[in-house]
Order: sequence, then structure tokens, then C-alpha cells
Amino acid sequence: MRSGLRSLREPTVFHCLRPAFLAASGEDFRVVHFSVQRDHLHLLAEAADREALARGMHALAIRVARAVNRALRRVGGVFADRYHARDLPTPKAVRNGLVYVLANARKHMRVASGLDPCSSALWFDGWAENRPAAAAVVPLAQREVARRWTAPARTWLLRIGWSRYGKIVSDEAPARALRR
Repeated sequence: MRSGLRSLREPTVFHCLRPAFLAASGEDFRVVHFSVQRDHLHLLAEAADREALARGMHALAIRVARAVNRALRRVGGVFADRYHARDLPTPKAVRNGLVYVLANARKHMRVASGLDPCSSALWFDGWAENRPAAAAVVPLAQREVARRWTAPARTWLLRIGWSRYGKIVSDEAPARALRR
């Protein structure tokens, strides 16, 4: 994001992102998981091909920028840079990507444990431990987060394939997950 903007994790900004994530997902492009950091987003998305990815990311960027500007009562550019995409072609790569996205607050904000309420970790069903219902781990003021913000995965890799390498332990951190 451009410098000078307030944190995307602030409740007034964060909650405006839900409609953008949902509206950007369609037949050829879907946002499946996300993590909102102070000044950037991490996403796991599925796309039919590179063109669908480019179109989907463009549409998502426009929706996010409009939502952030509305929430902050401002006009102007929101993104300082374009997105960076990385293919995840194997079950292990997808599992590592899930850990990277769902536990990214541990990397950026040194959060020790627990589910990040500014991510899709609340409704991820691949945790090794029995997770409490999302509503039980989210403060009352943030209960809207408990409703799914993204499209369900359709590809085998993101639905099932990644789990060949084991369910994800809730205190795994991205640094460990990205080691090869």
C-alpha cells in the first residue's frame, strides 16, 4: 500500500474488505484464503489461467482501493506496487503457502500464537488441533469476521492435496514453513 495510509488491520478499514474479496471471486478467479497486514495483503487464489489471474487481481485491486478510500474518506491511489504472483504446483508448496498466508501475522507482527482475526484462519478447516468455532475466538465486536469472506477452493491441491503433508499446527510459523 502507499505510505501514509492507516493500517489495513484497523477495524474500520479491515471490515470494508469483505465485499471486495467476495465480489472479486467468480468462475475463473477466486480468493480462497487471505491475510491482511498493516500495509499489504497476502492471498491464496485460484485462477483458470494467467489471463484470469491478471483480470481477477486487477478487479480485486480496484475493489480494495475503492473500499479503503471509502473507509478512510479519501481519494487517490492506494496501491504503491503491483501484485507478486507465485505458482504453487505441488501439495507441499500449497501447504507451505497456507502456513505462510494463515500465520503471516507471526512474521510481520511477532504474534506468538492464536488465530489471526485479520485472516481467513478462522474458518480454515485443516488445523491439526480441534479449533473452537470462529465466533468463540473472535471478540464480539468482530463477529462479522466469523462469516466466510472468500470462495471455497475448487482445485484438488487447495482442497485436499496439501493435506498429504499433514494438517497445519496452529502455532506453525511462516519461516519454518518456507524452509526446504
